[in-house]
Parts: sequence; structure tokens; C-alpha cells
Amino acid sequence: MATHGLEPGAFVYVADSAFVTPANLEKAREKNIAFLTRLPATYKECGSVIQAAVKADAWIDIGRLAEGVTEKRPQASYRAFENTVTLYDVVYRAIVVHSSAHDKRRSKRIDRLLTTHRKQCEDVVKQASSPFFCRPDAEAAAEKLKVCGSLYHRLEVDIEEVPRYSRGRPVKGAERIPERYEYILKTAIREDPAKVEPLRAEAGCFVLLTTMEGEKETWSARELLSLYKDQNGIEKNFGFLKDPVIVNSLFLKKAERIEVLGLVLLIALLIWRLMEHSMRRYLDETKGTITGWDRRPTKRPTSFMMTTKFTSVLLVKAGSSRTLARPLKQVQLEFLKALNVPPTVFTVP
Repeated sequence: MATHGLEPGAFVYVADSAFVTPANLEKAREKNIAFLTRLPATYKECGSVIQAAVKADAWIDIGRLAEGVTEKRPQASYRAFENTVTLYDVVYRAIVVHSSAHDKRRSKRIDRLLTTHRKQCEDVVKQASSPFFCRPDAEAAAEKLKVCGSLYHRLEVDIEEVPRYSRGRPVKGAERIPERYEYILKTAIREDPAKVEPLRAEAGCFVLLTTMEGEKETWSARELLSLYKDQNGIEKNFGFLKDPVIVNSLFLKKAERIEVLGLVLLIALLIWRLMEHSMRRYLDETKGTITGWDRRPTKRPTSFMMTTKFTSVLLVKAGSSRTLARPLKQVQLEFLKALNVPPTVFTVP
């Protein structure tokens, strides 16, 4: 980047958690490079700063960032907490981000943990299921059982007095007198909200790591989160550039031809995304929809979706004149209008 006239501070490196290594952090510090990355959960500092954020409960409300919402992927709402962490004797700015759409993998791990602890409680309760023949013994066992709850559960214990009668048919009309009493422990296993709720709150958190000095420090938590999440838009393009249908059918031997191919693919990608952007901007401005997959209306058409609508177009050429074999369909006209392209594009080069 320096060879193209971009000085330090004119750009920001945005990377995933693989960026966080001693060598990379040292190089970024030496070169005075601004970066934004995700602190790996394998670092103990990550867990510590998340716990501190949940305990402080002083979140900055960010709200929603995503544009598209589906039933399978609901729109997440975000909160943030500002802090710092020290890695390899250097202090960095840390933004703890909490998402309302909890990490499913972490949530399942918590569910398994709670199930394991509950099973331990059930084993303890099972061992104390035998009846007691005097109340003091039952009360002593109940007190002992209460302190045997797991880290995330508590045991609620009641003592039930059960009368026992002698064998034989009771005398008709006479009051039946118990021969003795037995005492049974009735237990209920309850999750401890004070322990479980912070655990689930921590599961929905991740930590953004960035440099402390320079212009970057003035960026808000919302701006940093938006910048980090913009990676998704870039990574979506990888599929276009590495599509096996295109790449597997090409063989280039010379390095300069490979470089030219890369340029052609990038230009094609820019046009591909420009078409998509133009269609969506048109629908946003007109507050309308367009026919998508399976004839369903959509507000977020893709370029691939658009190209499938024109596979049936047949062009007849006679000399220098061109004409369509059959008129364009209504859905094709809809997409041309969204692209701001006239129907004559097929017949007038």
C-alpha cells in the first residue's frame, strides 16, 4: 500500500481473529498501523473482559445493523461495552459486543453444561430418597441436601409426613390411628437465575480488539462494529471469484496472463455488484418489490437471480439488423426497468 502512496493512518486493517499473534501485533505496533480484529476466545483476557462487561451491566445501545431479515436468520440487536485489555505488555482498546442472536454453538454448550449439573443433582436426590423414621433425621438430611446443589442449580426441599398403619382391615366406624410416621424428602431442582443468566449473557458476547492511539480512538463502538461486519460483504465476493464453473475451465501458464485474468474477474465482479446495487436502490426509492425465486416478490434481488430471468431470450440477426424471436416477458421488463436499461439493449448494440 505504501508503494501506491497510502501513508500509515490512511487505511485500517480489518481481520478475523487469526490476526492476533505476537508477531502481527508487534509488526502493527512498529508500523503504527491501525487495525480492527476479533480477540480469540482462547485468550483468557477475552473471558475476563466479557465477564467484567456482564457484571458492570453498563451497555451502550447500538441497535440493529443488518439490512436483510429472514425467518431463519432474524435481525440481531447489539449492545457494546468499552474496556481495555493488555496483550504482551501492550494495552489495546477492547469493545465487548453483545448480540441478541446468541451464538448457537455456545448456547448448546451451556445447555449441555446445565444438563450435566442437573444430572449430578438428580443423583444426589436419588440417594436421599429413602424414608426417615424420625423428623430430626429428615431435617438434618434436608439441610445437608440443600448445600449439595450444583454450581448453577439450587435444591428446594420439603419434608412430607406420611402415616403408616398396622396391617389388617380397620374397625368399622372407629378412627384409624397411625402406628408410626415416616418422613420423606420432596425435592425440586431449580436453575439459579443469578448464576445462569450471566452465563447465557456471556455466550452472546464477543470482543473487538483495536489500537488505542491515533484517530482510531475517536471511533464509536457502533462505527467499529459496522466496520468489522462489513467483512461479510467482502467475503460474499469470494464465491464469485472462485466459482469452479469459471475457474476450473481455465488454464493459464504465464504469470502475466494470470494477473490479467484476475483483473478481468475483478472488473466483472464490480459490474456484477453494480447491477445488484442498482436494482436494490431502485426498489428502495420506489418502495416496491420485484419477482424473485419461485415467483415470490423480493426487495433484495441478486445479479444471479436477474440473469436467470433472461435465459429464454432469443435474438434473430439478419445482416445488420437484430430482432427478438418473441417479445420480452413482464418479469424481464421489470428487471430492465430496475436496472435502468431500455428493452432496446438487445436489438440496438
